Amino acid sequence: MPNTIVSKASASWQGDLISGSGTTTLETSGLGTFPANWKARAEESAAGTTSPEELIGAAHATCFAMAFSNGLAKNGTPPTQLDTSAAVSFVAGKGITGIALTVRGQVPGLSAEEFGKLAEEAKAGCPVSQALAGVPITLTASLA
Repeated sequence: MPNTIVSKASASWQGDLISGSGTTTLETSGLGTFPANWKARAEESAAGTTSPEELIGAAHATCFAMAFSNGLAKNGTPPTQLDTSAAVSFVAGKGITGIALTVRGQVPGLSAEEFGKLAEEAKAGCPVSQALAGVPITLTASLA
């Protein structure tokens, strides 16, 4: 039976929502602490400042790439390269309104049709996709 792995992150916030600010820390990896504020989340992206949606996008893109590479390997067509992005849309007052996954891959011996089919299967099986199932998730998949 697989071990349960617990990954930890934390946040600290000072002030109110609109004028306050905070940080988020990647505790398990120790890779860093990043500033966050409302303006970066709901008004405009700001260099050096992250948002919950950017972090969700990073998690989703990474999880999907891992799931897809596994599915391709099980198909007998391991990828040479997969480049994945996740664009998470947020509307103040409504929340997260959608996620657009995009993947471009180099997979020798695989047709574009089969690539798309396996990408859809990976999207459905990706644990982060499953956790975000209440949000519309689109997928654009293409071979390089």
